[in-house]
Amino acid sequence: MSHRALPVQALIVVDVQADAVEGDRAVPEAARLLDRTADLIARARRGGALVVHVQNDGRPGAGDEPGAPGWELHHRVEASPTEVVIRKTRDDGFHGTPLGGLLEDSGVRALAICGVMSEMCVQATARTALALGYRVVMPHDAHATHDIPAAPGISEVVPAAAVSRVAEWALGSDLEVVARAADVEFAAPTQRAG
Repeated sequence: MSHRALPVQALIVVDVQADAVEGDRAVPEAARLLDRTADLIARARRGGALVVHVQNDGRPGAGDEPGAPGWELHHRVEASPTEVVIRKTRDDGFHGTPLGGLLEDSGVRALAICGVMSEMCVQATARTALALGYRVVMPHDAHATHDIPAAPGISEVVPAAAVSRVAEWALGSDLEVVARAADVEFAAPTQRAG
């Protein structure tokens, strides 16, 4: 775990949707998560970084089913060439989406990832970014998940904070984990020549 990372050129905000951060189904410490992700978004905008809101399209009947109140993004999106929404149907934000092309076309080589759920969509998206050769920074206090329920004969409840930490650890030594979102710095990407 490092204290301060070199600047990144993109912020990937994974699934910060009403179903995951508001009401009864919200992740533990949702208010903290929303404070950290809002700060990251604001600083990424000021720094000229690419901001990508990844929005999950859940299955019919799910809390994040497209069009359902829980599907809505929590943070306001400033539509611009440097802030976009990408919709996905799988955990990995790269799978079947234009995310990889967008990052490449924008000249991004380093990115930060935040959002929910730590061990699912955040981890899957970070794993693919690492496999594609991106430098990936994950602020520990800007991703979250739920407790894993007890399973008879297997384990007691696994607290959400432990699940989030394991999700970071499982990504290996190439992931740069910083303790605080405030330690992430942003810079504008270098646009690739067309």
